[in-house]
Parts: sequence; structure tokens; C-alpha cells
Amino acid sequence: MMRSTEPTVWDLVVAASAEHPDRVVLADNHGRTLTTTGLRDAAERVAAGLKITADDVVSWQLPTVLEAAVLLVAVARVGARQNPIIPILREREVAHIVDTVRCTVFVTPRTWRGFDHVSLAEAVAGSLGSRIIVADLHGAVEPDEALRLPSGDPATLPPPPVDATGDRWLYFSSGTTAAPKGIRHTDASVIASSYGMTDQFGIDETDVYPIAWPITHIGGVTMLTAVLRNGGRLVLFDSFDPGTTGDRMAEVGPTLLGTGVPFFRAYLDAQRRHGAAPLYPALRAFLAGGAPTPPAIVRELVDVFGMRVVLTSWGLTEFPIATCAAPSDPSDTLETTAGRPARGVSVRVVDGELRLKGPQCFAGYIDAGLDADAFDEDGWFRTGDLGTIDADGYVTITGRLKDVIIRNGENVSALEVEDVLLGHPDIDDVAVIGLPDPRTGERVCAVVVTAGGRAVTVASIREHCLAMGLAVHKVPERVEHVEAVVRNQMGKIVKSDLREAIIGRVADGAQ
Repeated sequence: MMRSTEPTVWDLVVAASAEHPDRVVLADNHGRTLTTTGLRDAAERVAAGLKITADDVVSWQLPTVLEAAVLLVAVARVGARQNPIIPILREREVAHIVDTVRCTVFVTPRTWRGFDHVSLAEAVAGSLGSRIIVADLHGAVEPDEALRLPSGDPATLPPPPVDATGDRWLYFSSGTTAAPKGIRHTDASVIASSYGMTDQFGIDETDVYPIAWPITHIGGVTMLTAVLRNGGRLVLFDSFDPGTTGDRMAEVGPTLLGTGVPFFRAYLDAQRRHGAAPLYPALRAFLAGGAPTPPAIVRELVDVFGMRVVLTSWGLTEFPIATCAAPSDPSDTLETTAGRPARGVSVRVVDGELRLKGPQCFAGYIDAGLDADAFDEDGWFRTGDLGTIDADGYVTITGRLKDVIIRNGENVSALEVEDVLLGHPDIDDVAVIGLPDPRTGERVCAVVVTAGGRAVTVASIREHCLAMGLAVHKVPERVEHVEAVVRNQMGKIVKSDLREAIIGRVADGAQ
């Protein structure tokens, strides 16, 4: 096969090990580290131990541990198609995913956080005749402990892939508003997703970025290719605990912290517990992405940490890191926009919807029947996100086409109302949804988590919204109190589940 003009993911690993052989590129919260050379060698041993070929489809469901990153690179070394799966997904979702990709190999932990993953794998992948490989991830490890993955002789491996355009990466959308869709990416497109991180965020060899979000999210390969290209160290945390993760991350000396509202709350709480002295003295920026970050949270981060740099990015699994901010951007754009387009990306607005072209665009859905609706007649990807572009190219996200409440024929952006309500002194977290209404079509409902368990009323919310200048037709007409607003591991509110639960409460007469 003729070599493509673009590098593969494996090419990046080889180049990094040749140019900076002793640079630590990966670490974990147990003290284990891998240099670029160590990553290259470990990935080849694991690829040999897995006994996979380029014809395999490898589904894997590992948490954010060193083994997961090495497995990702090992499968890329062979050129097999790989299908990373979010660890919290269970039988219904995983069965749908592996049946869609028709996996031939399934890599799973034996147990993780008390859940029997082997039984899950046997139920969903075993029925397909897939070979199941178990990684015994038994919790805490010693700094010098070997990787808990199969190992073999790299001499048995075939030559690495030379084509960066094959669709070797099979991801699934988060499914917060609809059933997850299978998304095909290439080595070229996942590498291009890191351009914004290197060109605009400016990640370099001085950076230390601890992550506790799922490395199986497409952001995992984005960040790995970014540090392979530009330097920097990813520190993998196997779980996220709002009460302890902020303190544990301080121990690794982070220069960057991300990435969504639950994580930012953990950092804020940790700093307040710590006192006046900086908990993260080397920190140079927060990275915001995965879900829109409300301006109120951005302002709180700036106030508490005494820094101006909260760098926001915007993208989708189909088109990761389409836009992002830069540290040199003006303060007002850092607070209110998602930055400017990444290298090679074009953005336009059609009927309020943001549409995209660029090198990180996916190769199409696994179900090719979905492609026609995903692109317009000129080949632009239809994001489903509402937004604007100003004269300087800064993109502002104003909502989702599918997250618009239509009340008396007028469109209400749930995101806009959520941003306003987060400024209410008694509201800690909020989701705004539309509920069926026989008179107006839909009514606006605020689902709130309140500070100290205090109750807020429709009247107090109305007073706050009008004082903040919100149009009267957008003001919530119902308020529901919950202990927590359910989000996925990237911080996105699971609106479909929330709406179903609240509709059930309303039907039962709950207030």
C-alpha cells in the first residue's frame, strides 16, 4: 500500500520517541510514568500480546488508566479498527454499540468500581463470538508495577499501517438527546482534532494536564496526539470524586485543568478548603469543553483563582475541537465565546445553525443512511448547534436545535435561560427543559439544585430573570427541585432522561 502524505497516529509515536526519547508523556495517579520511548515499546509488546490483526474490530471499555492509553496506541500500531467505549455504559448501550461495530475482540476490566465488567462483556460480546480479553485492574498499583495487559514479542508484528485515511476509529455520540450514533474517524481526522490544542491553547513540553474524564471519549486521542506532537504530560486519574479529586490533582503540579462544570466545581471547592494560598501554583489556564460552560462559572473561576485565562473550545464527536480560545484573546471573548476556528476549519451560520468544514470532520456514520441529513447540499456538516460569528471570527454558542423550547410559537434557548439562572444566589446548578402544555405547546421548566437545600419559587425565579433582562416569554413557569442534575462524564446534562423523569413527577402530581 502506498504511504499517505499525512502521518498516522503510530507515526506520531515513533517521531516523538526519536526526537525526545526520554520525555515523560504519560503518568497516572499511582506514580507510574511512560516516556515517549516507553510508550512506543509498551504499545508494541501489548499489540503482540493481544494477537490482533488489521482485520479485527477491537471494542474496549477501560477507565482512564495507563493501560487504556497504551491499548489505544497498541491497536493503532496494528492498524485494526478500534471502538473505545465509555466505562459507565451498561448492557443496553454496550450491546447496541458492539452489535453495530460487529467487534471481533472485546477488552474489558475484570471489575471496576464494584461492577462486574466480565459478565457484561460475556453477555454482549460473547453472543457475537468475540474474543474477550480481561485486564485485571485491581485498583492501586505501585510506581514500578508492570502494565496489566497481555504482552508478546514485537518481532511477531506485521509492518505498521501507512495510510492515515482509513476509518479506524469508531466512536459513539453521547446520546444526551437521542440514541447514540456510530461515528467513523481516521488517523488524519483525530490528529487534526489536536490542532486547536497545540496552535491556539499552546500546549507544550512544560504542561502537565491531569484528566479524570473518560479517555475513551474522542478527547482522549485528541489530547494524546497533542502531547505527542508538542510535548506535555497527561496524568491519568482512574476516577473522579468531587470531594477529593481537586486535592489529588494538586499533588501532580498541574499547569492546565479542565474540563466541565462538575470538575470546575471540584477545583473551586478544593481551593476554598485550602485557604488563601494557591492550591495550584503552576496553573496557567483552565480548559473548558465537552459542554458549554456558563459565563457565571467562568467568572467564578477567574475570581477565586485570580487569573483571567479560561480557554473554551467547541466541537462534537463528529467534528472535535472545531473552535477554541487562545490565552491572548480579549477578556470579554474568553468569557462569552468558544474562540475562533482551529487550523483549516471553516464555520458558517445557516438559519441560526453553525455548520462546519475542516480536516477533523468525521468520515461518516456507521449507519450510512444517516449521512444525508448530517451534511447540507454543499457538503457542510450540520452541527445542530445554534450560534453566531462576530466580525473577528469568534464563535458564540447560543443553544441546540434540539434543545429549543417552543412556547406559544416563540423559540426559547434552554442554554440562555440556564446561564441566567446560574446567577441566582440560591441556585447551585440548573437544567432547563420543556414540558408539554395543552395551551402553549410547551412550558419552560427549571430543574434546580439549591444552595443549602433552600427552596426557590417560580416567583423568585421570575423576579431574578426579569431583573437580568430576560424576555418574559423565556421565564420559567415551573420549578422542580432535585438533589443533583444528572450529567454524563463530560459534563453534558442528560436532557432526555431528565425530561422523562420530570414529566413522570408532574404526572404523579409531585411539586
